[in-house]
Amino acid sequence: MVWLLRKCVKCDRYTLNQETCPTCGGPVKTPHPAKFSMDDRYQSYRLRMLRMAKEKQAKPASEPT
Repeated sequence: MVWLLRKCVKCDRYTLNQETCPTCGGPVKTPHPAKFSMDDRYQSYRLRMLRMAKEKQAKPASEPT
């Protein structure tokens, strides 16, 4: 299903324009949430990325030599 409605990131107005907001010229995005499914096929990937991000954040930054 194609979503036609867009929402401006800057002024929070709704539009049918696909590229920019006709009022302020700001970028637009789809206001609809992602499809929800109890059978989440990508959960393992998201959890793996979350763990990797936490590990990277926990490691002290080493100085380049």
